[in-house]
Amino acid sequence: MKKRWSKIIVGFLLLFCLSTSFAYAFNKVSETENNSEKNKIIYLTFDDGPSYNTNNILDTLKEYDVKATFFVIGNQIKGKEEILKRIKDEGHSIGLHTYTHNFKKIYSNSQVFIDEMLKCQEEVYKVTGIKSNIIRFPGGSAKRLDKEFKEELNSRGFKIYDWNIDSGDGINPKTTVNKLFKRATESNIKSKPRVLLMHCDNVQKNTSKALPDIIKLYKDKGYEFKTINNETPEYHFPLKK
Repeated sequence: MKKRWSKIIVGFLLLFCLSTSFAYAFNKVSETENNSEKNKIIYLTFDDGPSYNTNNILDTLKEYDVKATFFVIGNQIKGKEEILKRIKDEGHSIGLHTYTHNFKKIYSNSQVFIDEMLKCQEEVYKVTGIKSNIIRFPGGSAKRLDKEFKEELNSRGFKIYDWNIDSGDGINPKTTVNKLFKRATESNIKSKPRVLLMHCDNVQKNTSKALPDIIKLYKDKGYEFKTINNETPEYHFPLKK
């Protein structure tokens, strides 16, 4: 009789341990899945506007109820003030992309670069009332940003944002819609969240054509679309040694 009860007790203990182990494993899997879901964030970013082509981008974003970030060039604003206002009014974020986008000039020394950002900041403020401090280096910060320069920019209140996915529209404006889509949605990108580089000047006409399918794919995969703002952690390429 004692042996029988001993077996029953041992059986219950084993069942309890297995149940506990399974519950623990299930919770760990759920936790991993939840963390994975939290990391499914994408920032759509558009450089080199405002332009008349920017309206096509804005139309698509409005249709799909998605917000994006526009890094604008200061000397492109004149005559397109209404487009810049529309970017703001429709809930998108506005960043700075220098005043002239002239590589030879803006990268001649750090002070010229800062002055270009300040001038662009002033132009954006005059039209929108927003004093933006989020910036993007034309061509990216790689091999241009070192620790000292970063500290100088941060001391001026600027925050730097590069990207980890390049649609390729800036390299070749004639890139086909299909190629733009494939590059913008490639699945082997390990960096999270995703920061997608696109352009919205008058040259990149195919970007606006590829955008609906890009948005639909990321929506289908459960991504959350966010804008870059003052609270967004900086994201830039490795600093120059």
